[in-house]
Amino acid sequence: MNETKPKVFDFTVEELGKRNIKSPIVMSKEQGDSLVNYVRDDQFIRLDPTVLLGSQASLKRSQVLELAGPREMLYFQPSHVHAGIVSCGGLCPGINDVIRAIVRCLYERYGVKRISGIRYGYKGFLPEYDYTPKELHPNNVDNIHKLGGTYLGSARGGGKEVSKIVDAMEQMNLNMLFTIGGDGTQRGSLEIAEEIERRRLKIAMIGIPKTVDNDFAFIQKSFGFDTAVSKAVDVLASAHMEASSQINGIGLVKLMGRESGFIAAHAALASHEVNFVLIPEVPFNLEGYNGFFHYLESRITKRHHAVIVIAEGALQDQLASGEKDAGGNLKLGDVGVYLRDRIKKHFASLKIEINLKYIDPSYIIRSAPASPIDSIYCERLGNAAAHSAMAGKTKVVIGLVNNEFVHIPMKAVISHRNHVDPESSLWRDTLDATHQPALMANQFE
Repeated sequence: MNETKPKVFDFTVEELGKRNIKSPIVMSKEQGDSLVNYVRDDQFIRLDPTVLLGSQASLKRSQVLELAGPREMLYFQPSHVHAGIVSCGGLCPGINDVIRAIVRCLYERYGVKRISGIRYGYKGFLPEYDYTPKELHPNNVDNIHKLGGTYLGSARGGGKEVSKIVDAMEQMNLNMLFTIGGDGTQRGSLEIAEEIERRRLKIAMIGIPKTVDNDFAFIQKSFGFDTAVSKAVDVLASAHMEASSQINGIGLVKLMGRESGFIAAHAALASHEVNFVLIPEVPFNLEGYNGFFHYLESRITKRHHAVIVIAEGALQDQLASGEKDAGGNLKLGDVGVYLRDRIKKHFASLKIEINLKYIDPSYIIRSAPASPIDSIYCERLGNAAAHSAMAGKTKVVIGLVNNEFVHIPMKAVISHRNHVDPESSLWRDTLDATHQPALMANQFE
C-alpha cells in the first residue's frame, strides 16, 4: 500500500531583530521559586504529542512550536511604541474580549500609551474611506467584553491594497499591528508583512485567529467556538420541542460551517436531540435507495418526529455559483432553504403530512457576547499577542496547540484548513449520538 507522506511545515518564527531592552514586567528566571516565570527562548512543544515506543528521533527547530508569553528582553522600547489593532471579516463571539486584553496588557503591563483602533477592517487604512482611527485605552475598553460584535467595526475586503495599507501604517508611525480575523485576514496580514519587509521597516505583524467554524490549520480551538456551540444547543432544544409537538414534526436547523462541520457535530453531541447531522466533509445523496430521504422517511414512520442539523457548506457542489465576496470567500447557496423545500416536496409526493420548522440562527450566534470559557480564552490570546509583539516577533499567529499558547508562522496557518475527519472519534461519536448511517450515499451501498 502506498502511503502519502505528510507535508513538512517550517515552524521557525521570524523576529525583527535583537532584543536588548529589559522588560518592565518583573518575573522570575528560575524554576521552583513559586514566582511566575518569563518564557525562555528554548521552550517549545511538539505538534504531534503521540509517541511510538522505540522511535525517538531528534527534532529540529523547524519542527517544533515556540511557546508564547512574556520575554525578559524586549525588542521595542515601550514608551516609543504606537500599536494598532484591527478586526476584519464577519462577526464572532469574543472579538471585543481580545481587543480589551491586548489594550490592557500593552497599557497596564508594558506602559504603552499610544494604541489606535483601526475602524472597519483593512478599509480603515485606506484614505478613500476616511475612517479616523479610534484611540484605545483601558477606560474605553473596560466593559466592551460584555457586548457582542466588535468595538472597532468590521468589514470584508481592502486587504489587497497592500501598498496603501503600509503607506498608512508608515504615516501613523505604527510599530506593531494586531490583526483579528480569519483565513483571508491572515493572508492579507502576511502580504502586508512582506511589503513591510521589502521597505525595511520594523513593524511587528501579529495575528489572532478568528473563525467561528474552528477550521484554522494546526490550532486546537478558535475563539468563539464554545459560545457558538452553546448558543446552537439552545436553538436545537427549541427545534426538538417544535418537532416533537407536531404531527410528523421536523425541526431543520442550519448552522455555521462553510467547509468544516465542527459546530454541527459538537452541537449535536451536546444537545442529545439531533437525529441527522449533514456536513461538507461527508458526502450524501438526498434521493435514492441509500439517500438521506430514505432514512428520514424511516425515522418519521417510526418516531413521528426528527431534528436535522445541516452545516451551511453542505451540498455546495450543487448550489454555489462560483462567485466570491469581498473577502475572497466563495459565495454559498442557501442550503437551509434548499433542503427545507426539497423535504417538503418529497413528503408531498408521498402524500405524507409533515410539519417542518426551519431555523437559521447564524447571525444571532455570531453577534453574541462570549461565553465565560471563550472570554477566558480570548483574554489569554490577547495577552500572548501583546507579549509576542513587544518581543519583536512578526508574521506569526497566536494559537492554542496541545493546551499551550504558541507562535505559529502565518504561512503555516493559512496553508490549509481543518476539517472533520469522517474516520475520527469525533464523527464516530456523532454517529453514535444520532444513530444515523455512516454513509447516506447511493454509490457506497
